[in-house]
Amino acid sequence: MEAPVRVLVADDEEDIRQLVCLAVRKAGCTVVAAVADGAQALRSARDERPDLVVLDVSMPEATGLEVCAALRADQTTAGCRVLLLSAGASSDDVARGLAAGADAYLPKPFTIAGLIAEVRELTAAPRA
Repeated sequence: MEAPVRVLVADDEEDIRQLVCLAVRKAGCTVVAAVADGAQALRSARDERPDLVVLDVSMPEATGLEVCAALRADQTTAGCRVLLLSAGASSDDVARGLAAGADAYLPKPFTIAGLIAEVRELTAAPRA
């Protein structure tokens, strides 16, 4: 039997964090940690080594963009996939997210179905 996909969720809004965790579980994945700020996200990613990290862009301690760049710069976490969530939906916002190393960018508000589909897509194939 294949090991479940391990996901770290980071969002400073508790309601959104719970909603993302629900979507991750509905996508068939396991939530290894759900944290409220960027510093916790980075620590948890290094400790847990998740397959996917779902990051809010606007968080205290470190932004999702800063966490994403730090994950990419660290050999132990460079291979995990990163999905950024943000209220910023302009093409510049998306470009900044992808430039920081994100695999995908989902603007808020998002639908549960859309988030589940994105999680499934990101976790379906090995990272290139």
